[in-house]
Amino acid sequence: MSNTSEKGVALITGASSGIGAIYADRLAKRGYDLILVARNAQRLDAVASKLRTETGREVTTLPADLNDKADLAKVEAVLRDDPNITMLVNNAGVGSVASILQADVDAMEAMIDLNITALTRLTYAAAPAFAARANGTIINISSAVGIAVEALNGVYSASKSYVLSFGHVLQRDLADKGVRVQTVLPAATATDFWDVAGYAPQKTRPTTMSAEDLVDAALSGLDQGELVTIPPLHDGDQWARWEADRRAFGPNFGNAKPAPRYNVA
Repeated sequence: MSNTSEKGVALITGASSGIGAIYADRLAKRGYDLILVARNAQRLDAVASKLRTETGREVTTLPADLNDKADLAKVEAVLRDDPNITMLVNNAGVGSVASILQADVDAMEAMIDLNITALTRLTYAAAPAFAARANGTIINISSAVGIAVEALNGVYSASKSYVLSFGHVLQRDLADKGVRVQTVLPAATATDFWDVAGYAPQKTRPTTMSAEDLVDAALSGLDQGELVTIPPLHDGDQWARWEADRRAFGPNFGNAKPAPRYNVA
């Protein structure tokens, strides 16, 4: 890209609507140029056109189905090869409310491909490039059901638990390389996600957050240096305690003998 912003370029997946489109709006207003990725080229172009008019930023669209290996490879190549990219927002994802007795296993595999495999491959494309320049930010959108795993479909919850765990290790590996990693855990948010997941009424429930509030809170968390941001959790100390307890388990696993309760001679 020519005349690139001082902030650089943010590449956002799932950018044609919902949380991804709001990230595009907010980051453009913060001075980033954009590369917007989504399957629906027409909706993507509409978002891009609106942002160019309203912000004057350079906005490029990259239509791609991240469940298609060739399309995914195309986005990976952009992340590896464009030195102007300074931020990756891994937002694309899909969910379900169906139990294991109702859900189609092929649909579950496609969910894993998008929520886990695509996110992982894009992160692996971006991270070495960011580390080589000692500059970059990776924002991975997980979910509160990555912790409250019983709330929705098991594969969806597990995929979001993966994103949370992956983020912890990315932070360990990249912290001293000049690369920031933030994991965002939305709870119920008013987007088309619920139409696809099979429970549209959730969009209008009083406990459901707007996408605008979600993204604004997430970016505020990024500004504050949070590694994990949970916008609907009002008691931030609860997360800190949960994390401290989780990390305290580690040293207790270093035992060559099973615990006495198992009665192994």
